[in-house]
Amino acid sequence: MDVTTARERLEDMLVELDRSIGVLQGDPVAVREHSAADAGSDLTDADGAQAMLTVATAQRRAVIEAIKRVEEGVYGHCVDCGRPVPEGRLEARPEAARCVQCQGKRERRR
Repeated sequence: MDVTTARERLEDMLVELDRSIGVLQGDPVAVREHSAADAGSDLTDADGAQAMLTVATAQRRAVIEAIKRVEEGVYGHCVDCGRPVPEGRLEARPEAARCVQCQGKRERRR
């Protein structure tokens, strides 16, 4: 993927993530009367919203880092080993910072 296309896709992703994060940061519980039974359901909904917010925030950071790599002229190269990140990986995940091999190593260490 060329850097112009990458930048456009990353900027579009950032707009969508910002929109999603804004929604998730809103009050997850609509204003209504609560019964004791609703309290457990509301907590479950809030936990789910918090989990989605955590994932969206992490992805937003990854997108911002990818935009920085575009600006620095190193986009498309693994941040660990410096080898090119496969085109298919960048097509699927434009924010990918690592080649498949280095990403696999990172995930196994967790």
